[in-house]
Amino acid sequence: MAEAFFNHYAAGKAEALSAGTLPASHVDRTVVEAMREVGIDVSSKHPKMLIPEMMDDIDKTITMGCEAERVCPATFVPTEDWQLEDPEGKSIEKVREIRDEIEAKVKKLIREIIAQTEVKNVETAI
Repeated sequence: MAEAFFNHYAAGKAEALSAGTLPASHVDRTVVEAMREVGIDVSSKHPKMLIPEMMDDIDKTITMGCEAERVCPATFVPTEDWQLEDPEGKSIEKVREIRDEIEAKVKKLIREIIAQTEVKNVETAI
């Protein structure tokens, strides 16, 4: 959900890639339904295994809090844990709550990225 929201709101100005250390075999049907309710289709998406090469060109890592502290690789980029509940197997009502929390966090992240970019551009112009 975070990848879909980020790529939707970033509109090509930045890109998110979602992967996990213990990815599910499929996107939960309830997640697909909840995202479809807000106009984003994730039905063709597939969970991906996080591989070291994915970490090469990233600026920030976001973990979801699904016991990630036990299995997340060390990174040399800023990392933030959003402490989100795993939506797998949850009711549609609960998945909507998780979806809405993710959307709010993604929008905040994009605002932070824009603000940092503006500061960097000012510093470069000086």
